[in-house]
Amino acid sequence: MRILLFLGTNLAVLVVLGVVMEVFGLHGYLNQNGVGIDLNALLIISAVVGMTGSFISLAMSKWLALRSTGAQVITTPSTREEAWLVETVARLARQAGIGMPDVAIYRSPDLNAFATGMNRNKALVAVSSGLLDQMNADQAEAVLGHEVTHVANGDMITLSLIQGVVNTFVFFLSRVIGLVVDRVVFRVERGYGPAYWITAILAQIVLGILASMIVMWFSRYREYRADAGGARLAGRGKMISALEQLKRSMEQPHLPQQFEAFGISGNVKQGIARLFMSHPPLDERIAALQAMA
Repeated sequence: MRILLFLGTNLAVLVVLGVVMEVFGLHGYLNQNGVGIDLNALLIISAVVGMTGSFISLAMSKWLALRSTGAQVITTPSTREEAWLVETVARLARQAGIGMPDVAIYRSPDLNAFATGMNRNKALVAVSSGLLDQMNADQAEAVLGHEVTHVANGDMITLSLIQGVVNTFVFFLSRVIGLVVDRVVFRVERGYGPAYWITAILAQIVLGILASMIVMWFSRYREYRADAGGARLAGRGKMISALEQLKRSMEQPHLPQQFEAFGISGNVKQGIARLFMSHPPLDERIAALQAMA
């Protein structure tokens, strides 16, 4: 439910670390007699910076999710609905072989839910009040199975590793592009001119946006896996019914945009925008479930 926020946090961390690197003159370690960059050293620094940005986002994921949605963790169920929710998540978690996640509800009229966290045994599963109001127990169980499967599959960890690799090459290539512009276009022969700093930061932002297509592809892929997992845990008929109910509700308001990728529904886009979709279209997800053996 929070890939766009995850990406945004990553990009911000990368830019900040990049600026810090320039301010403290770490590029001095990369000079070759003052006229070039030691590409091996740059790649190592890029990997450190790239992975740092990714795992900072991962470590903050539960806190960011709770703050952004206003979700309240259920510590002691106060209603039958909360008791059912906690008991159902506990049963599905046992079936999936993971530790009991924190369970939360956030107030929103949309039908959605999300799971996040850096540890599959200390994750967070949250559902909207709209989902509990507008879905029957079978449909809600399937959605919870979908989210528990995300946790069991370690999707957040895998996402962070993919994002870390992407960050590494974004940081690396942006510096190389900055150097080429500085040397070839502005003909700076020694050290780094203003064009290097400006071009490197701009290239980092542009490449970061383009590289997000890779992360979004993984997000779409994992939705199919989570649907299949939800079908195994709760039943294929329940999972299909839940997605059909989501399809009927698509005209309703959605999660904050930055959280859509870790929700269950997602929005449908057309053309090149499909490359930045966090979720496959619901029709395609339903068809994939119907085709399951």
